[in-house]
Amino acid sequence: MYNQGKDYNDPKYDQYGYDDRYETHTGDPSKDFAYRDRDEFSRPRNASYIVPEDIKRFLLDFQGNIRDKNVYEINHCYESTFNKLSESYFKNSPWPSAEIVAEIVQNDEIFLILYKELYYRHILARTQSGPDQQQRFESYYNYCNLFNYILNANGGPVDLKLPDQWLWDIIDEFIYQFQEFSKYRSKMALKSEDEITVLKGNPKIWNVHSVLNVLHSLVEKSGINQQLEAYGSGVDDPESEASDFGRHPLYKMLGYFSLIGLLRLHSLLGDYFQAIKVLEHIQLNEQTLYSRVAACQVSTYYYVGFAYLMMRRYQDSIRSFTNILLFIQRTNRMLSTGSYQVDVIKNLQDKIYKLLALVLTLHPMRIDESVHMQLRDKLGDKLQKMQRGDLAIYEECFSSACPRFLSPVPPNYEDPNANHNKEPFALQVKVFMEEVKQQQLIQNIRSFLKLYTTMPVSKLATFLDVSEEVFRTQLLCFKHKMKNLVWTKGASGLEGEFQSASEVDFYIDGEMIHIADTKVARRYGDFFIRQIHKFHELNRNLRKTASTN
Repeated sequence: MYNQGKDYNDPKYDQYGYDDRYETHTGDPSKDFAYRDRDEFSRPRNASYIVPEDIKRFLLDFQGNIRDKNVYEINHCYESTFNKLSESYFKNSPWPSAEIVAEIVQNDEIFLILYKELYYRHILARTQSGPDQQQRFESYYNYCNLFNYILNANGGPVDLKLPDQWLWDIIDEFIYQFQEFSKYRSKMALKSEDEITVLKGNPKIWNVHSVLNVLHSLVEKSGINQQLEAYGSGVDDPESEASDFGRHPLYKMLGYFSLIGLLRLHSLLGDYFQAIKVLEHIQLNEQTLYSRVAACQVSTYYYVGFAYLMMRRYQDSIRSFTNILLFIQRTNRMLSTGSYQVDVIKNLQDKIYKLLALVLTLHPMRIDESVHMQLRDKLGDKLQKMQRGDLAIYEECFSSACPRFLSPVPPNYEDPNANHNKEPFALQVKVFMEEVKQQQLIQNIRSFLKLYTTMPVSKLATFLDVSEEVFRTQLLCFKHKMKNLVWTKGASGLEGEFQSASEVDFYIDGEMIHIADTKVARRYGDFFIRQIHKFHELNRNLRKTASTN
């Protein structure tokens, strides 16, 4: 049984070693939260429901595998059996309540916490009406209990093993439910007075500081940053840098996934610098033992690439997107058919292609041919329209591919007709479109510069139908926009050096503009001729050997 007896409200007690920016997270609603009627959230649901025998057998098998720490069988129950039974028995309805399941599993508290994590996730994903306010609160309390059990184990790691996929999904779902609650909370026009009163009285439920505190606490408890730093330094045994908690697979993987969760959360809040900074010990350009969950790997590069895009680090953004698209091409066949991971990865893949189309239009450069072909097949028409400067297509692609931004603060409860959930999204779209508008003439300038080596500035301005003064300003803009910070070496993704990736360069001498290609075309013909000569030489040697024998 995990400990809830300490007085964590004592300001002198800093449970996880963090300052006052992050509130203490104990998992005990009676201590941490001001909800006035906790009993309402503990009432049993569908108490008269008769559980089918198939479900009973599954629950008992699932419980036994968790008790025996049989990770392979736990993963089978989690990824396969649970989804198949959901499709057969609970396609559009909730699973049996925890109160009913408690009778079957003899009040196994840890199993019930894990079961409720799946129970509320299923409600959010499958039921037509989605979770009500009560269920959103209950899900939060259950996450509090789960993280409290894991983080309060001061005597040593908890005696629990779960598959990496489930650990990733716990962190991923925790942030997703926070995101959904933030959107739900901001839609004031659809709420009754009672719902608003409950929200006003419980400002710490799904509070952004609580979510940050959980993720930072898991990172700290696991010592994952120290292990990653040792791994990057070439230490033979990175786990030697960790405590007993860091060497335990449960804590180590939860710590790693929490870093990715922080990347996602900061991206949702629009803090792209901090989003990249939390990954400063993760070697993004190398495959590591910590990146075995495909959905985690894809999510990481999606948010990293998007953060680079919004920071105007276009080359780093393109590299991130192309690397993960190649990874998806290689691993698609390895994913089990019917796994929900396939849908998650496919959804992110479609978004990544749209973001890649955006950034390649703003910053053209050579990418892997297979990725480029897929991009043309999927978004050929949109690419052409964006290259012609169609702002509506830019906004459409960005709106459908960007993260679902959210505000970290509660709405104004005194204005019941307000609907603030779209404000963060609208702000980020505005920021991006301002950048696009600044580069609107650059596409045409680039195409003209490719055609000439020397030309009067006034003549090029006439071709573009702008004044000479405006054209000179746009040439400076072209120079500025084509030069950005590019990662070259080092663990931190924030490091780099300024480089220009434009395929043409120019300088102005008085009234004349002088243009030169900066990219030397690859000589594919010479390569093939050398290979043909080698083939002929090999063929002659084989013939000589055969005639000698």
